[in-house]
Amino acid sequence: MNELSQQAKTNLCEEIIDTCLRMNREGLNQGTSGNVSARYGKGMLITPSGRTYESLVPEDIVLVDSQGHAEPNKVPSSEWHFHLDTLKARPDVNAVVHTHAIHCTALAIKNLEIPALHYMVAAAGGSKIPCVPYATYGTEALSAHVVGGLRDHDACLMQHHGMMAVGVTLAKAYWLAQEVEVLAELYLKLLPLGEVPVLSEDEMVIVLAKFANYGLKES
Repeated sequence: MNELSQQAKTNLCEEIIDTCLRMNREGLNQGTSGNVSARYGKGMLITPSGRTYESLVPEDIVLVDSQGHAEPNKVPSSEWHFHLDTLKARPDVNAVVHTHAIHCTALAIKNLEIPALHYMVAAAGGSKIPCVPYATYGTEALSAHVVGGLRDHDACLMQHHGMMAVGVTLAKAYWLAQEVEVLAELYLKLLPLGEVPVLSEDEMVIVLAKFANYGLKES
């Protein structure tokens, strides 16, 4: 690996760590739960298993190849399956953010998707944000559910687990994760008030077209 590519890898590892620290600092995640990955070559870089984010340095981030083999003497997040499979299934995205955000997880426990209660639902690429079925964490079964949920959406809830968001960059994946958590909080506050009004499919088609160039703008 030449000096330039080594520096690019280090920079991406630092961005992964910064994203992890930010999602805990801003209340999008707690403790060592959740995980973050970014495409790197034909594989990915992902947070290690069981490490506090505050203790991480770039050398701790784990390189996993396209076949799921981690570099020697490093243990990737137990959820590496759905990160790698998502990146394989979605060549249009380069980053995955998985969190146990409180409001998203509350809806997921009830197996509730987020309907079109606000036009910002379109930020996830559809007229709803689906909730994928439960499977034991770290399994290929869970990975298959997640890949199915993200095939036509950029975010999904995970029953009895948490949420996922993807993006072209880590910054965009994180931005979307924040937006989904806000929508989840809104939905939870509306549910006790009775039937929640939603936007029509026709309106969501219009909004989705307008969202083609919507979202976080990076300098």
